Amino acid sequence: MIQADFTLSPERRIAPVNRRTFGSFVEHLGRCVYTGIYEPGHPAADESGFRRDVLELVRELGVTTVRYPGGNFVSGYRWEDGVGPRDQRPARLDLAWHTLEPNDVGTDEFLRWAERAGIEPMMAVNLGTRGVQDAVDLLEYVNGTAASALADLRRANGHPEPYGVRMWCLGNEMDGPWQLGHKTAYEYGRIAAETARAMRAVDPGLELVACGSSASDMPTFGEWERAVLTEAYDLVDYVSLHRYYEEHDQDLASFLASVTDLDHFIDAVVATIDHVGAVKRSNHRVNLSFDEWNVWYQSRAESVVPAGDDWPVAPPLLEDRYSVADAVVVGNILISLLRHSDRVTAASQAQLVNVIAPIMTKPGGEAWRQTIFHPFAQASRLARGEVLRLDAAGPPFATAKYGDVAPVDAVATWDRATESAAVFLVNRHPAEEAVVSIDMRPLGLDRVIDATTLSDADPYAANSADDPLRVVPGAAKVAEHDQVARLRLPAVSWTAIQLGPADR
Repeated sequence: MIQADFTLSPERRIAPVNRRTFGSFVEHLGRCVYTGIYEPGHPAADESGFRRDVLELVRELGVTTVRYPGGNFVSGYRWEDGVGPRDQRPARLDLAWHTLEPNDVGTDEFLRWAERAGIEPMMAVNLGTRGVQDAVDLLEYVNGTAASALADLRRANGHPEPYGVRMWCLGNEMDGPWQLGHKTAYEYGRIAAETARAMRAVDPGLELVACGSSASDMPTFGEWERAVLTEAYDLVDYVSLHRYYEEHDQDLASFLASVTDLDHFIDAVVATIDHVGAVKRSNHRVNLSFDEWNVWYQSRAESVVPAGDDWPVAPPLLEDRYSVADAVVVGNILISLLRHSDRVTAASQAQLVNVIAPIMTKPGGEAWRQTIFHPFAQASRLARGEVLRLDAAGPPFATAKYGDVAPVDAVATWDRATESAAVFLVNRHPAEEAVVSIDMRPLGLDRVIDATTLSDADPYAANSADDPLRVVPGAAKVAEHDQVARLRLPAVSWTAIQLGPADR
């Protein structure tokens, strides 16, 4: 039996909870937009063609920001194709995903959807096939206040007031040879710096994200960040990180321990950022935007893009069906992001609907929650106040990929205003149950308000349209004594606990 003991102490404060940690991502890829968030003619569609049932699930998920329109898609995107009367918009070849983009949804439609959803948009500009002028034009269209041609065009297209988008990504994954307009680190650093200067001339209050490495195993990792920031350090506010995980060769233990790699990735990028800042003797602080992360089975047929003469509109792509084990890894990633809240101040799970997503839809039919929906929704709802560090605990278990790994990982948040706390835990051991104690005394708490666990006897159990409630969080049995809570965590499980003071 695994034993893991945790103490909640205000002295282990890391940083405030960043609401932008709970961001998502909408790309013109597969069915994320078309028959995902947008499906005119669906019984649940609103007057603009967006699905109300999907929007309700997005709100339940607790998404705070959404990155748009890509992703690989943005590196070939002409934003002006997606504004103005729909019957005048051209269809274009999307070279990133070998599909046909009808441009029925563009900048205005997305930003209005975000307004209705109460979500902060995070826009990306095309630095692949385009550059500085295109970025400035799009910014002027979106945020312009003067009586300029592009701001007037936005007004003529039905949005008199500027959208006021604050966060902007300077391209996407420009280190990747798969990217349209792929560049060397120096080339990208230069265009990122020049684009940042020009965009700030239009709107000085922007928060700008420079492309970091597409993954920690890229051959240019580390040197890419150093070279890019040497050119652009004082002009950007964030460096992006992207990382996806999947189980290989039926190695469940290593898959469950994937956050070992994620923690190292974050720490390495922080070290590189701070090195460049020190060399430049800069007082400017650059943080991390982990604006693509998830479990993604890139080796599966679902991830194979069309080829040849086939240029379909919104084909099913990257539609992974997620299991309990996947949900545990997603929960563990959320724990890691919260644990690094001092430097990871924005994040986007990729993607929101249908494409490696927590929400799935049937064209003309229902929408449902995947297993990975639940850890995200619970963390977004419960994480408030300040993040408290909890070290992974329990006797280590062996993994082929990461060596010995502690089985129980956790993080806590503490809201002084409401005198409440939340604890998020995963038991990532593939076979053994864990007995956990949580000492609440340093926070003056002594009551478990709620506790749920997501687990199943089959770690590969998943939800589907036919059985959408196959895997859902269930009540966890918790015992309380002398301000210490004790509970059992099944193998391969995610648990969320809400704590408070005694009833008054």
